[in-house]
Order: sequence, then C-alpha cells, then structure tokens
Amino acid sequence: MSIFLVVLGFVLLVIGGEFLVRASVALSFKFRISKFVIGMTVVSFATSLPELLVSLNAALTGSPAIAINNVVGSNIANIGLVLGITAIIGSIKVDKTFYKINWPVMMLFSMALFYFLKNDNRLTQLEGVILLGGLVLFLIVLFKQSKTEDFTDEVDETLSIVSSFKITIWLIIGGLTLYFGSKWLVSGAIDLAEMLDVSEAVISVSVIAIGTSVPELAASVVAASKKEKAISLGNLIGSNIFNIGSVLGFTAMIKTIPVTEPQILTRDIFWMIAFAGILVPLILLPKRHQLSRFNGFFLVFGFGLFIFLIFTT
Repeated sequence: MSIFLVVLGFVLLVIGGEFLVRASVALSFKFRISKFVIGMTVVSFATSLPELLVSLNAALTGSPAIAINNVVGSNIANIGLVLGITAIIGSIKVDKTFYKINWPVMMLFSMALFYFLKNDNRLTQLEGVILLGGLVLFLIVLFKQSKTEDFTDEVDETLSIVSSFKITIWLIIGGLTLYFGSKWLVSGAIDLAEMLDVSEAVISVSVIAIGTSVPELAASVVAASKKEKAISLGNLIGSNIFNIGSVLGFTAMIKTIPVTEPQILTRDIFWMIAFAGILVPLILLPKRHQLSRFNGFFLVFGFGLFIFLIFTT
C-alpha cells in the first residue's frame, strides 16, 4: 500500500506541475510581467503548499522537529536535487535579477531563520510575523521591478489567447493534484521510512522533505523540458523564500515552534545555508551566468552526500 501511495502521489504531482506551468506562462501574457516573476509567485506558492500543510499540522500535533526540518530539508532538496536535475536536463542561463534580488533575499531569509532559532531555540510568533512581513515586502519589490522590464521572453504563443476562466481551472487542477499527490506521497514515504526505524528528525529532513519537494521537481522538470528555464529557476528560488517566509512564518504565528532536535542547529541548517551560498560560485564557474550540466551533477552529488551522512551519523 505504501509503494502504491508513493507512485500515485508522484503521478499526481507531475500532472499538477504541468498544469501550473501552463497557467504560469498564460498569466505572464495576461499581466505583462516576466516569466521569472510568475515562477517566483504563482508556481512557488502553489508548490509550497505541501510544506505549509505538513509543517502546520506537525506543529499543532506536537511534532515541532517535523515542522522545522521539513522546511530546512525541502530547501536543501530544492537546490541539491531539483535544481541539480533540472540543470542536468539542460544548462540554465541566469539573469542578472538573480544576483541583484533573488539570491540575496534567499540568503537573508536563511540567515534570519538561523538567527531566530539559535537565539532562543524556538521560532516565536513575533519572529513569524517578521518572516511573513519580509515575504510580503519582497513580493511588492518584485512586482514593481517587473513593470520596468521588457517582456521579450520566448514562450508558447498559443497561450497568449487562453481565457481567464481556463487559466483559473488550470490553477485549481494544479493546486488540487499537488495537494493530494504530496499528501499521499508523504504518507507512503513515512510508512516506508518507519520500517527502517529512523528518528523523526531524519524522516522529516529526508523522506518528508523530498516528498514535499516533488511538486517543485515536477514543475521544474516540465518547465525545463519546455525550455521555460526562467520559470524553473525562479520557481526554486521563490519556493525556498516562500518556505521560510510563509510556511514557517505562518506556522509560527499560529503556534511558537520550539527546537527539539539539536541537529537542526548543529548540522541541518548549515547544509541549507551552504547549498544556497554555493549557487553563486557555481553559476560563475566554469562559464559565467550559466548553471551547466556539470554543476547539476555536482549539486545532486552534494545532496546524495547529505542524505548519506544523516542516515549514517
């Protein structure tokens, strides 16, 4: 039954990713904003919903380690696994916006989360408000900037005439399939992981994190296969920001999240910051402003090393 849920969940997530990419490209025509911004808002929010639901439920049911490590592990998986696989499919050209706004904001949110947790071993309601407020401010800046950019991206011209009703239906279908797909995938993965007799923290930073990152993987792989690389990169960076700002921010506003597993602050969060930080040198080397297939293999190898270490130590 567990294997069936994992397979069914993955299929639904792939379908959801397809519908979300279609809707995102169509929206970029409707509102005359860049695909990168759409990827960092609509797609990122939708694919962050599994993390939000898992973290909120974990915090309310007395499993704070899952609430925090789900986000930390998912952010690691988004860069190491998802971005790595996307780059392996085809090298990704990086826009200057990545250096000016998106990467610095992702690093700022990552460091803020580390400070908040390290300061008193918990994420308080006030800190949740700060994180969520920071996300809102970031989105405002992002939308203002998008109005000054030229809309010259190469996209599927047939999506320019899609009706608003059809776009809404696509978003609903994508959101529902991502929700149920991630729910069943995580449920099946937890059952399989419990058979291995591993801790709650290890399950949350690996199995659950990978499960809730499958929507990002599905959306990014579909986007990459359609040559919509701007969306695949924007979706991942945006999802990491959303995970901290909205998922942990909103969850902490509902209930203070204590740090109950020491390895969150001594190991896991440093891996998250390291994966975010390594992006700039990787993008600049060996070829500037491009994430190559070699870089993709490097990221996937790093993610594999992380998973190996958490299970063996």
